[in-house]
Amino acid sequence: MGRLPTLRLKNESNLMGKNDFSKDSRRFSQLEKYAQDLSNVYRSEREKSKKLETTYRQLEMYADDMNKTISELRDSNQELREAYLDTIHRLVLAAEYKDEDTGDHIIRMSHYSALIAEKLGLPAKEVQNIFYAAPMHDIGKIGIPDNILMKPGKLTDEEFTTMKNHSIIGANLLSYSKSEVLKLAEEIAISHHEKWNGKGYPQGLSGDKIPLSGRIVSLADVFDALTSKRPYKDPFPVEKAIDIIKQERGEHFDPDVVDVFLENIDEILKIKEEVVLA
Repeated sequence: MGRLPTLRLKNESNLMGKNDFSKDSRRFSQLEKYAQDLSNVYRSEREKSKKLETTYRQLEMYADDMNKTISELRDSNQELREAYLDTIHRLVLAAEYKDEDTGDHIIRMSHYSALIAEKLGLPAKEVQNIFYAAPMHDIGKIGIPDNILMKPGKLTDEEFTTMKNHSIIGANLLSYSKSEVLKLAEEIAISHHEKWNGKGYPQGLSGDKIPLSGRIVSLADVFDALTSKRPYKDPFPVEKAIDIIKQERGEHFDPDVVDVFLENIDEILKIKEEVVLA
């Protein structure tokens, strides 16, 4: 009778050992599973990393190709712009080929016009369009007889009336174009001889009714004409030309355009010195 408790304790001890072993086995199985999962995750991430590296290298190659393409397009566009501007200059020279200073004049006044437009705060695209369109302001002179165009002296009233027609002729030559530049050139051709006080031609417009492009080109054109040799006059000194422009502020010229011109006179004079016909 006294041995039964002892046997029961031994059995209990055996059961506890088996239970502990079973628990340890389950733990090992779970750890093995975790280890396998971690290994799978590692392999998966490693594959992703390789793919990312490959993708990154491909993107680098695409970026290099893109940069080369952009550079080539930029060069091509620059060549196209230069060819376009050169064509404009040659067409204008065809209209006024007997005036030796015409080539220098159209280049200088287009630079003056672009500078004034920029300093007035116009968007870069409009500044560029004015730069391209300004040289065509007097293209209508192709329709003016040489004896008037090249007369070495003051024009008669009748001759001056004929000369004034160049604004209308130029606008007609440039009309009905879909090009932004040529539309602007038409606007400039018809308006660059209008005056702020309404006493200009051909429409007698005044103040803000005159397109801003015409007001800008008007001042640029007059300044360069005053300081350049013409068949009917020698060039004026810069100081005298500036005095004339100051006197015509609010009369011939838009006061704001004059103010911007005078505020940037150093840059204007730099253009005058540096821009020559190549």
